[in-house]
Amino acid sequence: MKESFGTLSETINGLKNEGYTLDLNIREECIVCHQTNTILSSDDFEIDKIYRFEGESNPDDEAVVYAISSSKYGVKGTLINAYGIYADSVSAALVQKLQKAPSH
Repeated sequence: MKESFGTLSETINGLKNEGYTLDLNIREECIVCHQTNTILSSDDFEIDKIYRFEGESNPDDEAVVYAISSSKYGVKGTLINAYGIYADSVSAALVQKLQKAPSH
């Protein structure tokens, strides 16, 4: 997996080319894939790679792209979120897993 693809959109496209084709979203205690109706608890997935993007002029432009896979469900996708991901609405177990992921 590449260390960097360039911009946020280039990273998303590059990860799609590497098989991370599904769009994942955070729900209170899990990650969901609406395309496959899959719900992943913190024990059901691995974070394969993290890409961080910092806004050059606006801190609101900061984002993180997670390349996530689940061998249990055969899911590979991306989760894109602003640095404010650790809001109160996200479970402690999910926050802990996302924070522990190795940053590259």
